[in-house]
Amino acid sequence: MNPSDPNEPLPTTPVEPAAVPPTAPEPQRWSAPPPPPPGWGPPPPGWGMGPQLPAPPPPRRDRLAIGIVAFVFGGLFLVFFGFLLLAYSAVKGEAFSLPTGPRIGVVEVKGAIGTGDGGADADRIVRAVRKFSEDGAIQAVVIRIDSPGGAAGPSQEIYDEVRKLAAKKPTVCSMGGLAASGGFYVAMGCGKIVAAPSTLTGSIGVVSQFANLAGLARRFDVKMETVKSGKLKDAGNPFRDMTPEDRAYWQALIDRVYAQFLRAVVEARKLPEDRVREVADGRVFTGEEAKERGFVDALGNFYDAVELAKTEAKLSGEPHLVYPPDERGRFLQQLMGEAAGALVSGLREGLAREASAAQEPGLYFLAR
Repeated sequence: MNPSDPNEPLPTTPVEPAAVPPTAPEPQRWSAPPPPPPGWGPPPPGWGMGPQLPAPPPPRRDRLAIGIVAFVFGGLFLVFFGFLLLAYSAVKGEAFSLPTGPRIGVVEVKGAIGTGDGGADADRIVRAVRKFSEDGAIQAVVIRIDSPGGAAGPSQEIYDEVRKLAAKKPTVCSMGGLAASGGFYVAMGCGKIVAAPSTLTGSIGVVSQFANLAGLARRFDVKMETVKSGKLKDAGNPFRDMTPEDRAYWQALIDRVYAQFLRAVVEARKLPEDRVREVADGRVFTGEEAKERGFVDALGNFYDAVELAKTEAKLSGEPHLVYPPDERGRFLQQLMGEAAGALVSGLREGLAREASAAQEPGLYFLAR
């Protein structure tokens, strides 16, 4: 090689191979054991499956987060539950307290019975009485009556259900300011009766009234054409005078229902019928007089009746009074405030006046 010769290639420096970094030794891989020698029988369960490692526990951070979430949601639930209890107590106007002592149910019969004027609804009262009758936790019941009476049929329905209740558990009637006619009839279903000395009660009797617009119709030349299947089908028609047959027909109905009322009083109070008939002419009498005549067992107020119910049931301790659940309308009325309540009351009173002015014919246990 001649370095001065231009045709000769230039000399090059030999390049050494790059050093390969040492590699980490591969981890020892697990290999399945060989099968057992012949004659040893089948391999045991799990042969060749490798080591069974437990599942790794969740990270500590995840466990802490789960605990925090559970604590927060549990606290929110307790706060919400407490708020509901306070709201219920505010609506009821009572301080919240855990129920203790014996449980005594209270059913209220307030206003006219079954006349459709927003008073004592017979269906609601019957449901409440049946509920307390079937509830084993209710050990006695107080029926609070403040009513002038009402329609005969609904009054009898409530009386029948109260009488069934009294056959199962102690039932005491508490008469308010007025417990007359149909209200007095309902009281006869109770085992014991408590009235205030000035309570107006009694009014044992039946009444039926019809409007007579015949003279007004003649004056303004108004005629009512009636097509009927029998001569008594329109008995009580306000556009014609009542005939002797109409009057005899209605009187017979009233006499039969009156006999039912009289029989209920005689059986409930265990009094001679002639003694009951002496005052069963529609008159009202005070609670004090009712006590003297045997229609009432004791004189006192509502809480005296509660104490009597506790005594009759042989209970001890301060009783816890249980009322039927409020109706949806009453609850919303309280929730909306006094203004909404005044509006509802005004509308109800107006409708009641209209209904009273055009009362349908019927039989009533009603104090006048």
